[in-house]
Amino acid sequence: MTEATLEATHNFAKKFSTYKEFYIKHNDLIFSKLGLGTFNKEPYKEENYVFHYIEGVKEAVKNGINLIDSASNYRYGQSEKEIGIALKELFEEKIVTREELIICSKGGFIQLEYPFPKNPYTWIEDNIIKTKLATKEDIELDQHCLSADFIEWSCKKSLENMGIDKFDIYYLHNPEIQIQKNGYKKFLKKVESIFKRFEKMVKMGFIKYYGVAVWNGFSDKSTGEHINLEDLVEIALKVGGENHHFKYIQTPFNIAKTNIYTMPTQMVKGEECTLLQAAHRLKIGVISSSSLLQMHLFKKSFKAETGYLLDNKMVLENDIQLALQFVRSTPGIITSLFASKVPVHIKSNLKITQIKTTPRAHYDLMYRV
Repeated sequence: MTEATLEATHNFAKKFSTYKEFYIKHNDLIFSKLGLGTFNKEPYKEENYVFHYIEGVKEAVKNGINLIDSASNYRYGQSEKEIGIALKELFEEKIVTREELIICSKGGFIQLEYPFPKNPYTWIEDNIIKTKLATKEDIELDQHCLSADFIEWSCKKSLENMGIDKFDIYYLHNPEIQIQKNGYKKFLKKVESIFKRFEKMVKMGFIKYYGVAVWNGFSDKSTGEHINLEDLVEIALKVGGENHHFKYIQTPFNIAKTNIYTMPTQMVKGEECTLLQAAHRLKIGVISSSSLLQMHLFKKSFKAETGYLLDNKMVLENDIQLALQFVRSTPGIITSLFASKVPVHIKSNLKITQIKTTPRAHYDLMYRV
């Protein structure tokens, strides 16, 4: 097998004593409630290439995480390549099998390469335009491309980077970047062409499910980048029928950025609702990202009341653990991603698996603190 399976992901969860609290079933897979992300900001900075995620990925899997997330442009492909090295070592050491892991990536940004090309514009012209993967009109800000041919090429390149045959979830990455350029109707037509290609890629065996990963797209109407989830589901039904494979979205959520839980930014059957409500009604799974807001959450300590509501037994040791307990306890979220490259930090973060999810009554009080 080249993909995650229900039996194998269930067997993975049962290796850990706290599996009933830390794992959840969605569709036909068992997900860890926290997943490991591999995003690091400002990829052009040289210091992003003197560390690696290899040991971090291995430590996460050894401590119960079975969802690993990346994207073609994260550190210009280095994150994917390092995940590939980690997976190879994990498989060879028989610590885990491919079928036990849910592996995800994204396509949409032009990933360039590392070491960096001397002239990125020439690189785009030679590798994207001249090869007819996309036209200049498909590209926005010299960095983002909405072309089905480019997305398929990007997916195959990511599979090669990771050394695997198939992604369990493959996302269209931040497509909202192109809404203002194209207008919403034309934007949806471009998404339709990509969803049609995704359905073909499922049949070709490159992906199991597909989704859309955003930053502002679903939860903020003020940016001119807003997407209504119901529109995407209608496109999936059109190109894939009732058995379409559009099953997941990825969107930021953390203790400081709570719109998907609190703000009615979506419309389903003419009724306003939050994104999490819309996803539930439309049967779309939600993976949340930016759980630690790139560490910006910790410029000052959390209130004592926050700590008590999230962990009234006072087991957790620091605000990072509390922040992860917050996202992990949010009703309607399958998995919440956090990024860390240091094994000791990952092990510390995963101490939250030793306590139960915060009860809904206590969780909702958080919004009054």
